[in-house]
Amino acid sequence: MAIPDVAHLVDRELREIFGPRLQSLIVYGGLSGEHAKPGGHGHAETPTRTLAVVERMTREDLRACAGRVAGWHARGLATPLLVAAHEFDRSLDAFPLEFGAILADHIVVSGANPFAASRLDPADVRRACEVQARSHLLHLREAYLETHGRADALSDLIVQSASAFAALLRSVARLEGQPSEDGAAARHAERTLGVAGGAITDIVALTGEHELPSADAERLFAPYLDAVEKLVSYVDGWANR
Repeated sequence: MAIPDVAHLVDRELREIFGPRLQSLIVYGGLSGEHAKPGGHGHAETPTRTLAVVERMTREDLRACAGRVAGWHARGLATPLLVAAHEFDRSLDAFPLEFGAILADHIVVSGANPFAASRLDPADVRRACEVQARSHLLHLREAYLETHGRADALSDLIVQSASAFAALLRSVARLEGQPSEDGAAARHAERTLGVAGGAITDIVALTGEHELPSADAERLFAPYLDAVEKLVSYVDGWANR
């Protein structure tokens, strides 16, 4: 996979700020093209995401980076994640889903691969998946109440929650050794949870979209809620397997 040109740009600019303290720069997320959707300004709708590992950083470094952010955004680059080297390994167990997603889909732009010797503890990932699944269910119910029964608000709820739901399904798929691209992860969940009719796939396909017809929202919400409830029960049962 080719490194996006904008990643080389941020590499040069971070080196101007950190010099030899920049140990690694990686670009991650959507490199397979699964999540990126064409935008209207020559960039992918999903911006290019990078993570930089630096020996140390100061407030002056952060101030210098802040001055570059507007230019990075204009070129289709998300604000880079900056991690101090001594923080990196200690962060893996705290953010297993986030780092698991990066580990599964990244390219080294410069320096050493910070994940070369990294290993995520499956117990940490299982626990994080359960927390995320339970949180998604609670917020889905809460948000439904706040729609006041309006179909347009229900459409917004489903569209706005689709990305988080897709991310959760990708984490579950990776943990179980299954392909983690959005479509594959959704189909794995449908088979595993016994959800018929392609409802999970339909929800995941809304990632990056901005609207959903009201009739489709009314059709999708009940099986969506049912799928999330089944997913919570499923991940809760991991402790017994």
